[in-house]
Amino acid sequence: MKKLIGLAALCVAVGMLFMLFLVNRFVGLVLIILLLLVSYNFFCGS
Repeated sequence: MKKLIGLAALCVAVGMLFMLFLVNRFVGLVLIILLLLVSYNFFCGS
C-alpha cells in the first residue's frame, strides 16, 4: 500500500510540474481527461 501511495504522489508531482510549463488550459484539460480515461481502463477495465 505504501508503494501505491508513493506512486500516486509521484504521478501527481510530475503532473503538476508538467502543468506548470503548459500555458494553454484547454490542452491541459483535454490531457487530464485523456489520462483519467486511460487510468480507469488500466485499473478497472477488463
